[in-house]
Amino acid sequence: MKEFKIETNVQCFSYDELSETYQNLVDKAKQQTKTAYAPYSKFHVGAAVLMDNGEILCGSNQENAAYPSGLCAERTTLFYANAHYPDRKVVALAIAAAQNEAFLEEPISPCGACRQVMLEYEQKAKQPIDVLLYGTNNIYLIKGVKQLLPFSFVSETMGLHF
Repeated sequence: MKEFKIETNVQCFSYDELSETYQNLVDKAKQQTKTAYAPYSKFHVGAAVLMDNGEILCGSNQENAAYPSGLCAERTTLFYANAHYPDRKVVALAIAAAQNEAFLEEPISPCGACRQVMLEYEQKAKQPIDVLLYGTNNIYLIKGVKQLLPFSFVSETMGLHF
């Protein structure tokens, strides 16, 4: 038997320590929590992506009474970005969450389905995407989605070579 350890590198910032660009991205994600449609969970999530041309695109979670029909903020945002700018690359993604109109103290992490979609866009761009997870106490910066999904379901692991 062999055993090995997998580590994830996470940088922890206060808001003031972020670059102006990343402060703006986090602000947009926070603003998007107000556009979430979350009548069932009351859990409002906003996301914002920074494209390689400097444009910021945003989205929020959208629930539905038939739960599988809803969509997380991260996927809403990434799908919107790719639908409108299929040839642009995502440079960074910021995520913020609020409940009862208050932002969470600690950052939330994307669900598994969102991580997989995020990784697909990272693979498409052939460059890491910075992921910013907002909390009022801390903001985490993860340099590359692969850090969030170490055992990745990607073309190489499926034996596909594009």
